[in-house]
Amino acid sequence: MLRRGNCYDNALAENFFGILKTECIYRHKPPTFDEARDMIDRYIHFYNHERIQYKTRVAPLTLRHSD
Repeated sequence: MLRRGNCYDNALAENFFGILKTECIYRHKPPTFDEARDMIDRYIHFYNHERIQYKTRVAPLTLRHSD
């Protein structure tokens, strides 16, 4: 993920941070850094453990641990 000029290297990270900003940060606008950090931690937990993917109909970690 450190190669220069390859737009596919950072696509997953940029997609996640775009979703994080639109669904979490822009909607709630935390007043302090500590509240923002807590909100981001909760969102990352939700994103990995609870969010149901449209294509597979299961949460990402559930799918990963089912193999």
